[in-house]
Amino acid sequence: MTESPPPAKPPEPAERLRVTPVTPEAWRTYRDVRLAALIDSPRAFWVTYPEAARRTDEQWRERVAVMGPTWVAIEGDRPVGTVGLWHGDDQPPDEVHLVGMWVATVARGTDVAATLVGTALSHAAASGWRRVVLDVAHENRRAWAFYLRMGFRPTGRVERMPWDPSVTEEMMVLDLPAGA
Repeated sequence: MTESPPPAKPPEPAERLRVTPVTPEAWRTYRDVRLAALIDSPRAFWVTYPEAARRTDEQWRERVAVMGPTWVAIEGDRPVGTVGLWHGDDQPPDEVHLVGMWVATVARGTDVAATLVGTALSHAAASGWRRVVLDVAHENRRAWAFYLRMGFRPTGRVERMPWDPSVTEEMMVLDLPAGA
């Protein structure tokens, strides 16, 4: 009687998922992930797919060159999510927006979202930002629950999407621990 080989060990999270910064050389990957996000979750972003799809390659390169720190999550060789940080001129110097958060349907319910947000929060703390804010659509209950689990709290500040006033978003905030 032959022994069957032991079952394959599932890959460790670090082996199967990596989060990499978006660099100017990776503009195509970022473009593809961003367009996939806009198709998959059209009511979650202030930009629509048709607007983004009209951008030229040069406009995508320029966008990547000027946007704040941004990361892409990759499982194996497949991009499965993205997140970024953006500091607006009208923001306090110690506050930053978490923006462009998206996880592909196939990776939802895994550690991808927490890994992406954790990467952004660690970067924010290391950069001296002490407060992270984000906007989340009221209709996106899954995102609401996730951000609450991550420690964000609602502020009561509500805005409407410029392309569809029926979509309302509320700002959430997370104060980072001092010395983080």
